[in-house]
Amino acid sequence: MIKLAYTILYVQDVEKSIRFYETAFGFTRKFVTPENDYGEVATGQTTLAFAAITLATSNLKDGFIESNRSNKPFGIEIGFATDDVASTVNTAQAAGALIVEAPKTKPWGQIVAYLRDPDGFLIEVCTPMN
Repeated sequence: MIKLAYTILYVQDVEKSIRFYETAFGFTRKFVTPENDYGEVATGQTTLAFAAITLATSNLKDGFIESNRSNKPFGIEIGFATDDVASTVNTAQAAGALIVEAPKTKPWGQIVAYLRDPDGFLIEVCTPMN
C-alpha cells in the first residue's frame, strides 16, 4: 500500500515557517534538525514539512523554482479543512498570511478561501466535503 506521507515546502527559514504554521493554524511541531534545515509539523494523517533552500539545492542538482510572494503562486495548493473558515482566515492573516480570495460559498455549499503563506505558497482553507 502506498499513502501520502508528507509534503515538503522549500523555504528560506525553516524555524520561521514552522512558527507561522503553528500560530496561523495551531499545528504542532514534530521535529526540527539541529541544523535547522528541515522540520515537520503534525497536521493529521499527512505531515507538512519544510526544507531550507540550501538543503533543497543540495538534493536537486538542476535546481528548482523558488516560491515567493513577488511572483504568482505555483499551480498547486495546500488544503486545510475546518468548520470555521472565516475565523481560521483571520487567525492566519494575523500570523502573516496574505488573503488572495476571501471566504466564498461555492455552488455545492462548501466555503472556500485562498491565502499565501510568508514564503508565497498557496493555501486553501475550506469547510470539509461530506
